[in-house]
Amino acid sequence: MGESQYRGSSAALARQLEAVLIYSMSVSVDGFIADREGAFGWSVPDEEQFAFHIVQTRELGGFLCGRRLYETMLVWETDLSLRDNEAGEVFADVWCAIPKVVFSRTLDGVQGNARLAKASVAEEAAEALDATDKDVGIGGAGLAAAAIELGLVDELRMFRNPHVVGGGTPFLPPVTEDVPLDLIGTRTFGSRVIYERYRRVRDDSD
Repeated sequence: MGESQYRGSSAALARQLEAVLIYSMSVSVDGFIADREGAFGWSVPDEEQFAFHIVQTRELGGFLCGRRLYETMLVWETDLSLRDNEAGEVFADVWCAIPKVVFSRTLDGVQGNARLAKASVAEEAAEALDATDKDVGIGGAGLAAAAIELGLVDELRMFRNPHVVGGGTPFLPPVTEDVPLDLIGTRTFGSRVIYERYRRVRDDSD
């Protein structure tokens, strides 16, 4: 994987050593994480990409989930058939070990190493980052959109699939101001999926 050096002041360079909030999803070429029917079968990773996901997931010390993402990923807690192969077993162990905070207006409870959010997105993100020396992930388009609008997300990671869906759930929300980014890593998988890693460029005062 090609990596570029993060450019900026000493304060900006120091921020690389701090835990950050990361939004990472598979997307279509036109920037959607699911099509108009909510389907995303075109983004299922191959073995190479799945191994890469395991490495990245292992680096997380917490995760903020929207309800739909929580319910989608719950199978890794409950479906033992997903552990039938070595990669599946490793990912399930890694994912289940991560403390999760679930944002939902409808759920009364959650399973596994998870709890329902008790505070705002900003407060829960700050608490999750304070609780670990690792990075923290955030997922679910609506939840991530709220965090992006609040300026909380430090990194965007996209797995861009060679597929156009023409509409559906967008990876990014509309923004009212430009958000400067620095491309700090890329990788092209054998499946021709392109991984793009962006760090938000912040002022020293941020």
